[in-house]
Amino acid sequence: MTMRQIVLDTETTGLNPRTGDRVIEIGCVELLNRRLTGNNFHRYINPERDSEEGALAVHGLTTAFLSDKPKFAEIFDELREYTRGAQVIIHNAPFDLGFLDAEYKLLGKGTFSGDVAGVIDTLVQAKEMYPGKRNSLDALCDRYGISNAHRTLHGALLDSELLAEVYLAMTRGQNSFSIDLGAGHGDADGGGAALELLPLAGIVVRTANAEELAEHELVLNGLDKDAKGACIWRQPAVDAAENPPQN
Repeated sequence: MTMRQIVLDTETTGLNPRTGDRVIEIGCVELLNRRLTGNNFHRYINPERDSEEGALAVHGLTTAFLSDKPKFAEIFDELREYTRGAQVIIHNAPFDLGFLDAEYKLLGKGTFSGDVAGVIDTLVQAKEMYPGKRNSLDALCDRYGISNAHRTLHGALLDSELLAEVYLAMTRGQNSFSIDLGAGHGDADGGGAALELLPLAGIVVRTANAEELAEHELVLNGLDKDAKGACIWRQPAVDAAENPPQN
């Protein structure tokens, strides 16, 4: 079964759709079975209002630049068709969902959330994985070694591409050995294909040589001195000597 996910980001005129702020850019990146497809969705939108000064400093999309772009109503059908039935991945999902739901409501079209197969909030995931740490998109890029050097301003498509890489890094290994229930045997790789089970190779045991054993003894002797007794690595041998097995 194909798993389709859409990594989504928006840029807006401000912070609050309830006071009239609007969506001005939508960027989406498609993942099929955890692989980037290149089938992206990116639209600039004329919000029919100016951006707040703080928001403009973040995204750099001026009223003049957006003036000849389509209105949200004109890109609605495209967006709905592109995202319909997919699992959507968003960083700080309540923000983007609040704006998208407001745009849908203005058109009398229900909610964005109602057309998709669930939402994953990577900010919630990151806070669970790294409590007390910075979990912005930039911080996560740094944590996972993902280059965002080309990111001077926020852009919805670029941020979606970065978030897709972050999400794959955060969840790497989650389904590396997931069972392919449909096949009835074997494991599944990231694309859902059954893997052939092969016999394990013989276990190779490499023993320490005399020089390594001597160095190990020196370390243990130092630990014994610091602990003023037998260190924990020698304790089983001490216990065994003092309490021989009873026949």
